[in-house]
Amino acid sequence: MNLLVILGHPRSDSLCGALATAYATGAKSAGCTVRTLELGKMTFNPDVDIPSPTDQPLEPDLENARDLILWADHLVFAFPNWWGTMPARLKGFLDRVLYPGFAFREEGGHYYGLLAPRTAELLITMDVPPPVYRWVQGAPGQRAMARATLGLCGIKTLRVHHFSPPGHSEAPTRATWVTQARALGEQLRDGPRRPLRRRLHLLGQWLLAVRPQFFPMSVLAYTLGALLLLQPLDTLAFGAGLVAMVALKVATVLTNDIFDRDSDAENRNWGPFNGGGRSLHEGVLSLRDLWRGVWVALAVCALAALVLFVAVPAPGAAALVLGVLMVLALGYTVPPVKLSHRGLGELDVALTHGPGVLLLGFVAQGGSPLALEAWATGLTIGLAVLPAIMLANIPDISADAVTGKTTLPVRLGTVRVTRLAQVLTGVSALAALMLALVVPAVGVLLPLVAGPYALLQVWMLERYRRKGAPEGRIDLLLVVALNYVALFVLLPLIGVW
Repeated sequence: MNLLVILGHPRSDSLCGALATAYATGAKSAGCTVRTLELGKMTFNPDVDIPSPTDQPLEPDLENARDLILWADHLVFAFPNWWGTMPARLKGFLDRVLYPGFAFREEGGHYYGLLAPRTAELLITMDVPPPVYRWVQGAPGQRAMARATLGLCGIKTLRVHHFSPPGHSEAPTRATWVTQARALGEQLRDGPRRPLRRRLHLLGQWLLAVRPQFFPMSVLAYTLGALLLLQPLDTLAFGAGLVAMVALKVATVLTNDIFDRDSDAENRNWGPFNGGGRSLHEGVLSLRDLWRGVWVALAVCALAALVLFVAVPAPGAAALVLGVLMVLALGYTVPPVKLSHRGLGELDVALTHGPGVLLLGFVAQGGSPLALEAWATGLTIGLAVLPAIMLANIPDISADAVTGKTTLPVRLGTVRVTRLAQVLTGVSALAALMLALVVPAVGVLLPLVAGPYALLQVWMLERYRRKGAPEGRIDLLLVVALNYVALFVLLPLIGVW
């Protein structure tokens, strides 16, 4: 592991200097490759003298510091708490070296860290007792460094160590602190994260990769399909079908990240609803890791499917629905189908998230794959999904166009796609009314609520269209569109429960 130790105290012969040296010594003994920066010995202007730090040339010492930050896997800052925060020398160093385009970028009011997945650790000396610093003063320097500075740049601060109070400590106490700092460096033998935290971090990265925010609606749509028969649930078949569907969705999300990696790499407007899971591009998970996840998910899907086929009275129908669902779901980006590259991606998502998952729940309870109530309900949900997925592709339009991914926004442009989303919103509201007539079991709550909500969504889309439907993050519009989809699942679910 590459370790960069930065001494933020202006004097090298300080207690902070001793702590930094001890930490570096311990890390070397743990097998790390260590470099150090002593800010007090560096020559640079700490002030940003022009409007943008990007345009201010870096002095040779800062160029070296920038290169070392890129080289490092883990950064350690040793500095004193002066007036609640860091020394001016360290603040000036951060102002100059963490400049836009290198450490972060800003677009449309959103900030994106560019230095992930690096980690950091802080060694802070202070005369104020740590509880007072944290609970009375609010830990201003620590928070500024860990959250507002390093965090914004994508660097995760793992630990903060306080050494207090140096001004009222004896030599043996300071020697103990130096020994502790060396021990902290030695702990890097197995990486910057402790075993439990390392496992939790990996789990968190997998959760980010599979994007769990998109699973609840699929689970609820599957459940709606299972309840449409208005009979007691076959719990074994229900559970097996649910596991198969969720595992297939995991495999689909991961293959999307694998085969869309070029588009996602070009994307400058990624967010929680678009642009992929980002774990691959931030170096947390490798391509090999994602492929391993795909095969594990498909294996789980196959095992659950076997249980489903044994549990249901008509396994042929279940196999047909699950097989078609698998082709459509994986075919979104997996060659040679690649529906998302042929202008059919939005329709594919609407079919899989509407009739696809709902029919799977329906046939898992013994229903016919040709049943009118299942298709009517599923297609109505799919009509609500279409505006949401079209809007979700607007922020990605430039990246998709460059990499040959022919989504509807790429084909039609943002203005016409927004207009189409308005039309489909209205059509879906009318479909909700028809559904209440065709499938009385779903109740009248959906058309009563969907109609006014559709007007709100059309109005918000009109405001966006009149601004020229600019490319960029449209998180609020996406939240509104996704909540609209939720109505088409939750309200019928209440009706058949």
